[in-house]
Amino acid sequence: MINAKKYIIEKVERAKNASKKLGLIPTVVKNRALLKIAENILKNSGRIISENLKDIENAEKQKLSSALIDRLKLNEKRIVSMTDGLKQIAKLPDPIGEVIEKIKRPNGLKIEKIRVPLGVIGIIYESRPNVTVDSVGLCLKSGNCAILRGGSSAINSNKILSKIICDAVYSSGIPDGTIEFIDNTDRIIISEILRLSNYIDCIIPRGGEGLIKYIRENSSVPVIAHGKGVCHVYVDKYADIEKAVKISFNAKVQRPGVCNAMETLLVHKDIAKNFLPVMLAEYKKADVEIRGCEKTRKIVGGIKFATENDWYTEYLNLILSVKVVSSIAEAITHIEKYGSHHSDAIITENKKSAEKFLKEVDSAAVYHNASTRFTDGGEFGMGAEIGISTQKIHARGPMGLRELTSYKFVVHGNGQIRK
Repeated sequence: MINAKKYIIEKVERAKNASKKLGLIPTVVKNRALLKIAENILKNSGRIISENLKDIENAEKQKLSSALIDRLKLNEKRIVSMTDGLKQIAKLPDPIGEVIEKIKRPNGLKIEKIRVPLGVIGIIYESRPNVTVDSVGLCLKSGNCAILRGGSSAINSNKILSKIICDAVYSSGIPDGTIEFIDNTDRIIISEILRLSNYIDCIIPRGGEGLIKYIRENSSVPVIAHGKGVCHVYVDKYADIEKAVKISFNAKVQRPGVCNAMETLLVHKDIAKNFLPVMLAEYKKADVEIRGCEKTRKIVGGIKFATENDWYTEYLNLILSVKVVSSIAEAITHIEKYGSHHSDAIITENKKSAEKFLKEVDSAAVYHNASTRFTDGGEFGMGAEIGISTQKIHARGPMGLRELTSYKFVVHGNGQIRK
């Protein structure tokens, strides 16, 4: 049995030492490394899929849900998507060294606010192996060293990806220790990581509510939380029904096991009788289990009753809660009470309704006539994201390059002293 503390200390010490050098690496070297990672992943896609199949087989033996297995699965299309993200990150402007603001004081001091890396970032995540690639790409370009601790369900996928990544990174002139992958799945490793505030500058957890809650409550390192996604679509009385059906179907069914999938559908009472029978018929074709309020059950029979707990639940599966509301105000109140401040949408052709919803719903991403499934770093033009923050401090929504930076003040003087 390994000494967990010694094991992790060795890794974070290497990362801390590397971070002093990585922040000074030229953009061209970082971009070269990103493109080399993408090239090596594509060349080794067969090996990656082979290792991923081991994880899939283990997940099936454990009888995980189809949605969770989908999150775990890698195929040629998803591998190409990961590498496209790396290429896009390489094309984006390097945030490091960016002058955010210039100030000239009456005493002649010239002050510049300049963007710098956070330093060493610990990413603790569960089943999605694409997080390994996205995290490395964003951390590398933003000058941050990464400590990666993936979940046991994706261990084979993550091991092969980390090897391919490290071979590419270190052959491109990036300092040794920039990427440290923790290949031990013992949960005691997490508790050790959370105590290392002298080495790690920030922890970003990605996973279930239990993991995130544990990390927030036990970390001495600052945490940027990727909160759960209890996302809503509100179909207003002024909605175009065809548009509402299309968007609501996509928000739930396209990939139900991800955090930006809709979990609750809210429908205005004035449109419910026309909309719900059509909408629920489409969901039935896709094997979506509906849990509805009393008004919903009166309009469409044969569906389960939604309990109070259902409104709080992130199903990550083909299950949907449906509620008929009397007004847009009731919809907003429901979202505020039961939502997770992740992503929420209104479907309406009424400008005033849209403006009210977009202003009053306090979520990281709010939508008018579009699916919540777009809350994603790639879809937002960031190349990828390291997580979707539901907090309000520093970073909110998809976290791309700039969200992984801090700043310092550089002050130029000519002999000034304070009186």
